[in-house]
Amino acid sequence: MSNEVHEGQILAGKFRIERVLGQGGMGVVVAATHLQLDERVALKFLLPDALANPEAVERFAREARAAVKIKSEHVARVSDVGTLESGSPYMVMEYLHGEDLAAWVRRAGAMAVPEAIEFLLQACEAIAEAHALGIVHRDLKPANLFVTRRVDGSFCIKVLDFGISKLTVPGAAPELGMTKTHTVMGSPLYMSPEQMSSSRNVDMRSDIWALGVILYESLTGRVPFEAETMPQLCGMILQDPPRPIQELRPDLPPVLQQVILRCLEKNRERRFNNVADLAYALAPFGQSAAQRSAERISRVLGAAGFPSAPPPNGVQLSRADSATSSNFGASTEPKKSRALLVAALCLLGLLLGGGLLVLTRKPPTLEPVAELPTSQPIAAAPTPSAPSTVQPSAPPSVEPQLAAAAVAAQTPSASAQPVEAKPKPSKSKSIKAKSTPASQPAAPAIDPLDGRR
Repeated sequence: MSNEVHEGQILAGKFRIERVLGQGGMGVVVAATHLQLDERVALKFLLPDALANPEAVERFAREARAAVKIKSEHVARVSDVGTLESGSPYMVMEYLHGEDLAAWVRRAGAMAVPEAIEFLLQACEAIAEAHALGIVHRDLKPANLFVTRRVDGSFCIKVLDFGISKLTVPGAAPELGMTKTHTVMGSPLYMSPEQMSSSRNVDMRSDIWALGVILYESLTGRVPFEAETMPQLCGMILQDPPRPIQELRPDLPPVLQQVILRCLEKNRERRFNNVADLAYALAPFGQSAAQRSAERISRVLGAAGFPSAPPPNGVQLSRADSATSSNFGASTEPKKSRALLVAALCLLGLLLGGGLLVLTRKPPTLEPVAELPTSQPIAAAPTPSAPSTVQPSAPPSVEPQLAAAAVAAQTPSASAQPVEAKPKPSKSKSIKAKSTPASQPAAPAIDPLDGRR
């Protein structure tokens, strides 16, 4: 069989080709009908020219085994494998209605934050199962995330192409958008720095880099590194910082921008350790199902020996950027908020402490105070004949009330008596707190028994 496939061609005696979905240098994917089952399927197989490459054949078989092992609904289901008459291996996958994320972004532009988070978290569920099985995708990109719909009409992301037979991205430059099996393993626009250096020297954090690029592009419509040639692109990915997100999407929450930038750290030790940590960081920006998705991802990785749990105060960001927020999903400044909270607590403690001190103190012992004649000014210093009693300091809103209560309690029930200029005998204990001007009549005394004046 030649490299050309055409409509109506019968493969393996039971698949009739309807149309070509995509073709690369090593393989092709076609829509076909299973003649016995009358069911539409997607058929993926290697082209004859690729059979001379043992590595390509082995990778194809490895992809088929990986796809069968991953049970997530977010991976295209593989139902059968076999060999064509030409000797090319093939796999039969579920046929998907919809479009890939690359076409979605080209058509609709930058996505809303909750929608982009939902799509990425669904992809993370598939990647979590792959990582739990020791599989690193190494070629995550929008063209490999297919947007389809469930029976109930809700969107469902399917992760495609686990490392073999990469398809041409419609509208993209072949050099930058398509996997080159004979040069580098992956699509350069979405490759991590370590993958640029060596395709073998990768781990799950290379997929986290690619997920960060995908989220960046979904939210802005652009990739973080753009160049006209491959050498320029490689140099930017290895050395240059990504284009600031706020230049393209200033309305994005700063914390979400920091999550994306952490995925794009040059040093993989500074990225998220696994997709569960990334999912927990993104969940506050998604819909209600986002938290449940993050929990599922955590359980999958936890069962495989990669424990992860939601941090109590949010996922820590890299470097000093972690100080921008104490809780992902909140746009407040934690340092200022903590300072105000501490100040408020201190003030509350002082007020409560002062109130308890006043309530527990005994009322001060009041001594008779001599009233000076109204025609004479009050001396600044106490005299021997009229000693001045200095009352203890207390909060102004409480002490005068206590003093007034003590005065009322010690006031005789008899009718008002004329004010004497000289101090009264000590046994009467009548107190005048303030001199009454001569021009005003003295206030009548209150009888505590009948409450009448």
